[in-house]
Amino acid sequence: MTSGRSLAGGIALILVVMGVAIAIERFRDGTYRLAEPPQDALSVTSNTAVGRLSLGFRVLNADLYWIRALQYYGGVQRAHHEGRRSNEAGPEYGSLFSFLDLATSLDPLFNIAYRFGAIFLSEPAPAGPGRPDLAIQLLNKGLAARPDKWEYMQDIGFVHYWWNHDYKAAAEAFEKASQIPNAPWWLRSLAASTLARGGDRRSSRIMWTVLAQSSDNDWLRNSAARSLLQLDALDAIDALQKVVATHRERAGVPLTWQGLIRAGALRSIPADPTGTAYDLTPDGKVRLGAASSLAPLPQEPPAAPAS
Repeated sequence: MTSGRSLAGGIALILVVMGVAIAIERFRDGTYRLAEPPQDALSVTSNTAVGRLSLGFRVLNADLYWIRALQYYGGVQRAHHEGRRSNEAGPEYGSLFSFLDLATSLDPLFNIAYRFGAIFLSEPAPAGPGRPDLAIQLLNKGLAARPDKWEYMQDIGFVHYWWNHDYKAAAEAFEKASQIPNAPWWLRSLAASTLARGGDRRSSRIMWTVLAQSSDNDWLRNSAARSLLQLDALDAIDALQKVVATHRERAGVPLTWQGLIRAGALRSIPADPTGTAYDLTPDGKVRLGAASSLAPLPQEPPAAPAS
C-alpha cells in the first residue's frame, strides 16, 4: 500500500516538474524570440548552387522561384497601395531580379518569366522597382538562350521607348527584331516610326496595338488593351480640358460638370472608357476619377526632337 502511494507520489512529482519545465521553456521562447528572416530573404542566391541542388527538378524549382517572384512583387505592390511603404520603392524590390534570375537560370526557356519579369522590373517608382536596365538584362539573357525569340528584342525596344525615352535605341531594337527569322513585317515599320515620331501618343498607340495583337499570352494582351484604354482617356481629358478652358472666363458658369451642362457645353457628366466619371478640380483641371481602374495614367514620353 505504501509502495503504491510512493509510486503515485513520484509520478505526480514528475508531472509537476515537467509542467514547470514547459512553462519555463515557453517563457524563455516568448521573451527571447529568434529574429525572423526578412520576407525577401533568399536561402540560396547562387545560380550554380541552385542548379546543383535541384538535381532532376530544375523546371519544377524554376516554377517555384517564379511563383515566389510573383508573391514578392504582388506583396510589395499591395503594401505600397495600402500606404505601408515609403515613397522610395526601388530598394523594396531588391530581391525581385534575383528571383527572376534564378527562375530563368533553372529553366532558360521560361518565356513568361522573361517577358512578365521585364514588365515588373520596368515599372517606375514609387509603385515599381524602376529598373529598366535590369529588364533589358533579363531579356538579353532570354535572347542568349533563344536567339529566335524576336519578341524579346521587341520588348527591349518597348523598354527603351517607354521608360528610357531613348528612341534611337528603341528603333535599333525593333530593327534587330525584324531581322530575326519569322519576325512580323510591321517591326521594320515600327522602327522607322519610332525614330521619326518619338514619344507622341500616336506612336504609343501603334505599339500597344501591336502588342495586343501579337502577344502569345492573355495577360500581356489584357495589359496592352488596358494601356489603349488609358490612351483613350488621355485623349478625352485633352478634349474636355479645351471645353473647360473655353467656358472658364464666362461669367456665371461655375467650373463644375453641372455648371457646364447647364451652359450647354456638355450633355452629361463625362466618364472614362470604364464608365467612371472624370473629376473636375476647382481650378479647372480635368483628372481621371480616383476610383477608375485605369489609374494611374501613364506619364507620356516626350516627343522626339525635330531633325
